[in-house]
Amino acid sequence: MNDLHRPIAELAAMLRDGTTTAAALVDQSLDRIDAVADLAAFVHVDHDGARAAAARADEDLAAGQDRGPLHGLPVAVKDNIDVAGQHTRAGSLLLGDEPATRDATVVRRLRDAGAVIVGRTNMHELAWGGTTDNPHTGRARNPWNRDRVPAGSSGGSGIAVAAGTVVAALGTDTGGSVRLPASVNGVSGLRPTIGRVSNAGVVPLAWTMDTVGPLARTAADAAVVHDAIAGWDPRDRTTRRKPTHPSAPRLQSGDPTTQVRGLRVGVIADYALVGNQPDVTDAVRSALDALAAAGAEIVEIAVPGVDELVDAQLVVDAVEPSAMHLDLLRTRPQDYGDDVRTHLEIGLRYSGVEYVQAQRFRAWFRDGLLDAMRDVDVLVTPTMPFTALPHGAESVELDGRAASLTAGNMRYTAIGSMAGFPGLSVPVGLDRDGLPIGMLFTGRAFDETTVVRAGHGFQGITEHHLLRPPLH
Repeated sequence: MNDLHRPIAELAAMLRDGTTTAAALVDQSLDRIDAVADLAAFVHVDHDGARAAAARADEDLAAGQDRGPLHGLPVAVKDNIDVAGQHTRAGSLLLGDEPATRDATVVRRLRDAGAVIVGRTNMHELAWGGTTDNPHTGRARNPWNRDRVPAGSSGGSGIAVAAGTVVAALGTDTGGSVRLPASVNGVSGLRPTIGRVSNAGVVPLAWTMDTVGPLARTAADAAVVHDAIAGWDPRDRTTRRKPTHPSAPRLQSGDPTTQVRGLRVGVIADYALVGNQPDVTDAVRSALDALAAAGAEIVEIAVPGVDELVDAQLVVDAVEPSAMHLDLLRTRPQDYGDDVRTHLEIGLRYSGVEYVQAQRFRAWFRDGLLDAMRDVDVLVTPTMPFTALPHGAESVELDGRAASLTAGNMRYTAIGSMAGFPGLSVPVGLDRDGLPIGMLFTGRAFDETTVVRAGHGFQGITEHHLLRPPLH
């Protein structure tokens, strides 16, 4: 068995009882990265640095310096997150001429927790896209079927976890870029509340929606990483001085089904279970049945404005990146990939009035969503209405009509992105082609604990998260 498929808690115990060492786990990680190099999950692997960090982690444990559950475990970070001494290129030709002089706050916090950074993961150029088909760093491939996309923009991080190269990886999520790769790669991905995790040292995309979040095999593992990186940061004035309540320790003891009993699960009537590929709807229905059988209460709710939400998000998601790239777009347009340049040029066409109206709609929607969720703990939808598409696909057929890939990707993730609420995607099975299907738990602001509790409880009553891609 690949040890890196084991839960973080189990690996932590193995390190402490001498069954394994950080050096051995990092060697496994580096060997596995090499073995699946054709998936193009990584753009940089720090062999020497990772081995040196693993050796220090073993020495620290031997000396009684235990930094916690991530101590000595190999993790990866997305290519738009600063790692001191490495080039932060964000999958682009336009950035990273000089190496980063300091770690991003999330990287420093991972190091403080004892994690070993083994490499940087491939991503959709500048995080503006959902396929991780990058003309500069290579086409990333879904480990379940190399002819399918791994989604994006954090596609490399999703592949890295699914392929067993690391125990967890950091991604960034604006319109869904942690949750979407989690869905199509068959892993768990957590988007924190806006303001919960620092963006200092992270290349921005759309600054009012960007956040950093973990991808891991399970909800419990994602909680461990989130606990390590969350909290106020003086380097990022958008972080909130909200108390952090570590989620992971609450999930380690007792029967996980107790996390489900009494949970009130909201389902948006005439929205969440329509307009999807049939296998997606069936899988989510079955998941809801399993939650109900374990003692959850399923409640139909109505959310005003949900049908118009993606249109508003597309305005925000277009204008903010275009404003950021205005100068480079004028002086170096040839250095952008065709799809990203097109997205940025479209963003320039929106008026200030349209942007303000989209932000007004966003505030109105958030208030309505809070009211709709007053009697439920979490909201459940599919993570996306379809499974991984073939490389090169620009649209998908849903209910007999063609939908753009961008709009289809955001159908459900827009809820958390526009409201700024936390969301956790978990696997709920495979479609008829053997491709993973994801289900999304969305919670209230700064209530990551309930979201991961719901995901952990669901994974305690099902085995979808134990499925592995057919890799050798």
